[in-house]
Amino acid sequence: MSTILRTLRNLGRIGFKEYGHQMQYMGDTKAGTLIATDRYGNKFYENLEELPLRTRWVDFKDKEFDSAQVDEGWHAWLAYMVDAPPTKDKILQAGLRPWELREHRPNMTLSRSAYKPYSTVRPTLEAWTPVAAPR
Repeated sequence: MSTILRTLRNLGRIGFKEYGHQMQYMGDTKAGTLIATDRYGNKFYENLEELPLRTRWVDFKDKEFDSAQVDEGWHAWLAYMVDAPPTKDKILQAGLRPWELREHRPNMTLSRSAYKPYSTVRPTLEAWTPVAAPR
């Protein structure tokens, strides 16, 4: 949570529309420079005037965002593993490699479509069903 003075300062910098968007999706207001947009349409920002480890952030394109939609290079930049964004890194500027996916495959964990392995082994634990004696 930010201070009221910082929130008002950011409101003056970004405007009411972006303020409402950030409060709805991030819960905080941030003003910074747009670094780049990735192939999924996510926008990456940086503001070096912020507190440490709060200087970089991503604004997802979709309302129903999935954190797996961030490319590997952008993830490293967001997590402060590298100093230069992938647009300035010569290794990551090679473009789409043959083994990379062309479109995003959503993460299905904790959904009905999640992978469930089939087991042929009898379970070691069984559910207990109480048997009440008649009175």
